[in-house]
Amino acid sequence: MASQRDISLYCSYSYVTLFPNRHCQDDEEANCSRVEENTGILWYGVVVAPQRFTKDLAWILSTFTCTSSEMSQLQPLIQLQQMAEPLLNVQEMRFWLDRAVAWGQADSSDTQKDTCLHLSRLRDFLQQLLTHINNMSSTTETMKRLPLLGQFLGRLCWNPYVTADATGRRLLFQCLWGLYSEHPGNAVERKANQWIRKVLCQLATEEDDAAAQALMKQMCVPPKEYHLKVLRKMVELLQKNIGKSCRSLGDINQRCSCDNILATSEACVPLVTYPEAAPLIGALLQQPMTCVRAALSEDFLDSLSSAYSSQCLSLEEQAVVSLWYHNLSSLEKAVLSLLECVLTKTGSIPQKLKQQLAQSLLPKACAQHCTIFLVVNDIFRSILKQAEGNESVKYIIQTFTNCFLQEVALLQHQTSVSLKAFFPQSPQSLLVPLLTRPSEMPQEVWRHHLNWLSGSLQRLTEEEEDGDGDSSSSTRGHHKLFEAWFLLVQCAHWVQVAIQLLVTSGPEDRGPLLWLLTFYHHPTNRGHHRSLQLVHAKEAWHHLHSLFLVLARPLPVALLQSLVTLMSPQPQQPSLSPLLILKLLVNFAVFFQQSLSGSTEILQTVVERSGLVDEAACVLSSLQLGLNEGSCLSSDASRVHLRIEALQDTLTHACSTKPYREPSTHTHT
Repeated sequence: MASQRDISLYCSYSYVTLFPNRHCQDDEEANCSRVEENTGILWYGVVVAPQRFTKDLAWILSTFTCTSSEMSQLQPLIQLQQMAEPLLNVQEMRFWLDRAVAWGQADSSDTQKDTCLHLSRLRDFLQQLLTHINNMSSTTETMKRLPLLGQFLGRLCWNPYVTADATGRRLLFQCLWGLYSEHPGNAVERKANQWIRKVLCQLATEEDDAAAQALMKQMCVPPKEYHLKVLRKMVELLQKNIGKSCRSLGDINQRCSCDNILATSEACVPLVTYPEAAPLIGALLQQPMTCVRAALSEDFLDSLSSAYSSQCLSLEEQAVVSLWYHNLSSLEKAVLSLLECVLTKTGSIPQKLKQQLAQSLLPKACAQHCTIFLVVNDIFRSILKQAEGNESVKYIIQTFTNCFLQEVALLQHQTSVSLKAFFPQSPQSLLVPLLTRPSEMPQEVWRHHLNWLSGSLQRLTEEEEDGDGDSSSSTRGHHKLFEAWFLLVQCAHWVQVAIQLLVTSGPEDRGPLLWLLTFYHHPTNRGHHRSLQLVHAKEAWHHLHSLFLVLARPLPVALLQSLVTLMSPQPQQPSLSPLLILKLLVNFAVFFQQSLSGSTEILQTVVERSGLVDEAACVLSSLQLGLNEGSCLSSDASRVHLRIEALQDTLTHACSTKPYREPSTHTHT
């Protein structure tokens, strides 16, 4: 509740500024009668000029958050005063404490009169007190010099005649704020912080404040409307105040104008779910971190994270991005929530998955802040290590990276961060070649580019195998190879191009392209089976090539059965990934020079027998998406689109007529 502390500090005395059209029913009762001689307003026994009266709320809010810029300008004068005047002593403090005790809450006419008579001297004393506090190196030193200080300030806070005076009120709260330690170093300072927060919290939330109740009664305003008006005004003024530029003082023991950022964020903790506080919360989150003192409270960030993740808080886009930037747990929740959402709601439909990822703020946030991308990438890296063969996870990572790179391209004229900063662990020789999209280079060089990528990755695997005898070298080799594969997963558009070239290019390119495809699906050389898996991949390609060359019907049963067998994992054998063969099959059906009816028959027969109809439909959807993005090699895009749609219709019909089975966890690139 400390965040409402500004509210009742002024609740009882600023209502007229918020409700200018409302008037007291009884001027005499409300003590609002005008003093014609000096054109002032008599407010609880204090004459206040109208122009100042209308600015009272601004005064209390701006001074409450510690206007250090003004203090900075007054510093030379303060230092001169310090040299000319002796420091405050305990006897002087005792005198004013006795006066504050005698005044109490100014309930009687005598105490009211005495308070008003002493206001001018009290202002002078508070100014000296503020100078004294500001010239102390710490709250601990201040409390040692003036042990009665806390009791004195606390009593003044509850005296409405003191707090109704604009200058006295400003000085009073500057004194309180001067005692607040941003980084408390001992029990005294921690206790002082707790006390200050408690006092301000009570002032902000006291329901039975007699002055406020009397004012609301005279103005005929419901308490809820009254407090909401004050809250909105408070938020507006605090928002302006925190936007002031940092003006640090030369002395590190003196206050910086950024100190109010931490305090204001602490004050907002109870208000995080209030719509009225959203502008202030957004301003705090987006405050430039130009000063080490402009830190936000961890309690504030944790409260925001909890409220936002539970959908109890609505923030603007940039405020959400700033929340992720400031709070790691909030970012982690957002990433895991997105993963859960796309895996459970979008299923294995590539278009929907891409739309879901693109509409989330995470790709944009990653493009704006390198640190956010590094955290998100670490989460993806950890998940991929645990789910190496899960095609859904791989496709999410690829699609997210694609969305991220698109956002980076939009910001290329606004940021100087290089791609190397985003991918510090990736092999630098592979970084630009893989991150370059196929649409960004001529199609004629795609084959050469992929051959180079395949050769570079093969050399990394050889280095890993050569270092298996040495423990440290082996660890480095495994890490380097994993990072290369992780980057390949993120840039899997090149894998799709390789599959298409395996269908349309000559036999001289088959070796490097098949190796790249096999490495993508089998990055680790478990059991030293990489060579055997490559043999199986070549065998699958030969079967497919032979099958799609057949023009006569019926189709050769032996070829069909051999393909189905290859796509069915054999227990206790190093079998090839069925999805690798399925992608080859779908690409042959789309790009090979076979009639549409022939390709449809082959595709439908094989996927129905192997039980991969849904997976084949997903591969077709991914192909269509890649074609739209310029990642498919085709001289006749319209023809390819028509073939994809016809094959999709066939598989959709097959799905509608086959018995229901649980959705697969596979999604394809």
